[in-house]
Amino acid sequence: MKTITVKAILSMCVLACPAAAFAAATLVQDVRVFDGKQVHPKRSVLIENGVIANADYRGAAPAGARVVSGAGRTLLPGLIDAHVHAYRHFELPLLFGVTTQVDMFTGVQAMQQITRAMAAGENRDQADLFSAGTLVTAAGGHGTQFGMPIPTLAKPAEAQAFVDARIAEGSHFIKIVLEEGHGEHKMQSLDLATVKAAIDAAHRRGKLAVVHISTLANARAALDAGADGLVHLFIGDRIGQQEAAAFARLARAKDAFVIPTFTVLESSAGVRVPPVGADSPLAGLLDKEQQVPLTSSYGPKPMPEKLAVPKTVTAALHKAGVVVLAGTDAGNPGTQYGISMHRELAALVEAGLSPQAALAAATSAPAAAFRLGKRGRIANGYKADLLLVNGNPLTDISATQQIEEIWKDGESVSALRAKQRQRVAQELVPSPENRVRLPGDGRISLFTAEKFGSPVGTGWGPSHDGMMGGSSTVKLALLPAAAEGQAGVSIDATVAPGFPYPWAGVAFMPGARPMQAADLSGAKLIRFRVRGDGQRYQLMMMSTGVTIPATVPFTAGADWAEVTVPFSAMPGIDPAAVTMIGFNAGPKLGGYRFELADVRLLER
Repeated sequence: MKTITVKAILSMCVLACPAAAFAAATLVQDVRVFDGKQVHPKRSVLIENGVIANADYRGAAPAGARVVSGAGRTLLPGLIDAHVHAYRHFELPLLFGVTTQVDMFTGVQAMQQITRAMAAGENRDQADLFSAGTLVTAAGGHGTQFGMPIPTLAKPAEAQAFVDARIAEGSHFIKIVLEEGHGEHKMQSLDLATVKAAIDAAHRRGKLAVVHISTLANARAALDAGADGLVHLFIGDRIGQQEAAAFARLARAKDAFVIPTFTVLESSAGVRVPPVGADSPLAGLLDKEQQVPLTSSYGPKPMPEKLAVPKTVTAALHKAGVVVLAGTDAGNPGTQYGISMHRELAALVEAGLSPQAALAAATSAPAAAFRLGKRGRIANGYKADLLLVNGNPLTDISATQQIEEIWKDGESVSALRAKQRQRVAQELVPSPENRVRLPGDGRISLFTAEKFGSPVGTGWGPSHDGMMGGSSTVKLALLPAAAEGQAGVSIDATVAPGFPYPWAGVAFMPGARPMQAADLSGAKLIRFRVRGDGQRYQLMMMSTGVTIPATVPFTAGADWAEVTVPFSAMPGIDPAAVTMIGFNAGPKLGGYRFELADVRLLER
């Protein structure tokens, strides 16, 4: 076979693309290089035509090339987040050095659009995406709770057709859910026979099959069924060293990779760790809406002891030689695209990986595990997705936060980062005219026979999981003589199975349109009167950027009682961008009845 040189390949690329498609060559000179696997104390790297032309360049700078000094800096491959749910903020990952995302469930249309842009060489302003598309789950199972209808799998005999349909849609790999839920949040799950059938179906088509799990038992079962990788670990406060080592040996024997996803496990444990330090130049790159998920968590209270298990298991996996990948599960509370990768790297080091191993887990290892082609390495002919940082992340992993420059397909993204900083700065300019003017007494419940109204916003209406595909129902009725002479509303709710997080109740929309944000920062608390059947209910609140409502429980006893809840008790909620306030029954199934009156938003 005739040998084709890298230079010849680059020449052919130039002939095949418009002259303006590539910027001038760039030479990063005399820089410490982590090439995805090994460290090179001092090298120069030449970038031409969107790829790495020479990973160990030793000549003079080419004519017209931009020369970037590498003194005191480290050049890394662009980071690869091996577990995200990419459904919004597509511009963010690249700003933080994440040049590729491996997506575990997103809309098919979004997946296809980005795939087309990548194929056309027109995806330079955002991270590349390799996606599972629609996950493989049971009816009523994990993944069905997000309000968009998706196909589900019922039995092993249907697995091949189901997997083939995903591949036809463009799925790069197949993701399968083995998850029964926890506590009150039980959900349907595929049985093991169907999980194995889906794995086998993917393998017959040459596709990877990865499995979502949340318990050790399901993790072992997925590996025994032939999973290529586990996309989570699991929280818990204790696991024996022998048990962790046995699980690691099983993963190694099955040649499977594991993505611990510490960032979301910390959220599940109620532990909120800032993704970057206050001195990092990355700290000012998120606008208010983008910051919101980082202020919330799945866990209602901090339980750091629950992180003992994933730390112990990760250490055992690494010691056993199992491939560990860095993934954040961005798109969930406690995470944000791009920036959370820097926390994930630190968490892997805290769990026992060396900084070098953690960096490999975010570069060359996911590129190899997910078969992503020539990326994740600094080597001749590889994509010029690169990250230049001040300092040495191979001795101090936090140095990844000191980003000097990022390249995507050989082009600097400094202009994109400057534009984001400018937008964030403009947002900080006060706009008091946008604040909702609340009535003097703060009362937002103006209930009459004609309308469940309010002096501000859209007003009140029924709220239940039927709008998300569930089967709960609710009936509202006027109470002419409620608390202190004010009309109230009675809520008769039936919380039924069919949605993983069922609810039914009444909601207030403060915006001019349903779910439009309203600035309620003139208020500091919500006060209301309630009575009912003695059961436990939830005050819920949502704001822009929040995907899971913040909740505070209350009990509706036989007599009217006043309840006061400060906004500060609603973690992750931005009072300047509230989209909904709800009073709901659930998630416990059954019938409920309570009455609500005299709802006020007050300054004190």
